[in-house]
This record gives sequence, structure tokens and C-alpha cells, in this order.
Amino acid sequence: MNIVLIGYRGTGKSVVGELLARKLNRETISMDEEIVKKAGSSIPEFVEQNGWPKFRDLETEVAKELARRDNIIVDCGGGVIERPENIPALRANGVVFWLQASVDVIVSRIADGTERPALTEGKSFTDEVAEVLDRRIPLYSEAAQHTINTDEMTPEQVADAILAICRH
Repeated sequence: MNIVLIGYRGTGKSVVGELLARKLNRETISMDEEIVKKAGSSIPEFVEQNGWPKFRDLETEVAKELARRDNIIVDCGGGVIERPENIPALRANGVVFWLQASVDVIVSRIADGTERPALTEGKSFTDEVAEVLDRRIPLYSEAAQHTINTDEMTPEQVADAILAICRH
């Protein structure tokens, strides 16, 4: 059974995934890193050259590939929930945890990040996060089997909370 981490950028998926992998002696796999390998370019370059729909196609391909593996930690990109078919694939052999955080916390954690292109045009970074998060919250909520708010938790506490849920 896989542990699948979903949520917006900056909610702690990557750090928590690494902690879980160490604690459980499992491999953690970043969907974004897998996409970059397949694309042969960075995500911003790929999106600029091919557009978001082609990126989402590649993301779905990677989600289905990872769902066929077992006993891994899957660190999903923030938009994996944008394609409805991704969630049943990831749930087929996984438990889906939504790591959530407030807009202010997300912005403070990722304000300097350059690994992803803008998702909206002509908005401040905070406004973009708020707008995209507002649109995605129902999708995350529907996809998640468990939700953990990471605003006031350390990554270690989040990992321990996931482990506690998995043990029950």
C-alpha cells in the first residue's frame, strides 16, 4: 500500500515524504521529478513549449505508473487533482493524505520558489495562491481520505500523524 501526499505547493509534501520514507524504510517519489525526467526539461520550460494540457497529460501518465508500484511514498504535484482520473489511479493502491495550509503560510514557505510557472496572469503571488487554492480546495477535499492541517505543525509532527493514521 502506498502513501500518497496531495496538497498545494508549500504544504510540506516533499519534506514529509522524505521523513516518512526514512521512518518506513520506503522510497519516496516526487511526481514532479518523474515528470521532469520524462519531459527532458524543467516544468516551466515544458509548460511554455507545450502548454498546461500537455503537462497534465504527462502528469496523468506518471500518476498511473506510480499507482502500479507498491510500498512507496508518492509526493504529488499540487495540481494532480485537476484531472479526475488521477485520484482513482492513486487510490487503487494508496491512501491519500491532503496536507493543507493557509494562504499566508503557503506564501511564506514558497515565495522564493522558481520551479513552477505562474498559474494565473497579472496577479500578485498571494492573490494567485488564494485564487488557485480556492478553486482546488473542493478537489483536494474530495480526493483525500485523510486531511492534516500543517500550518502549526513541524514536518516531523505531520509525518508522525500520518504514521498514526496508517497504523490504525
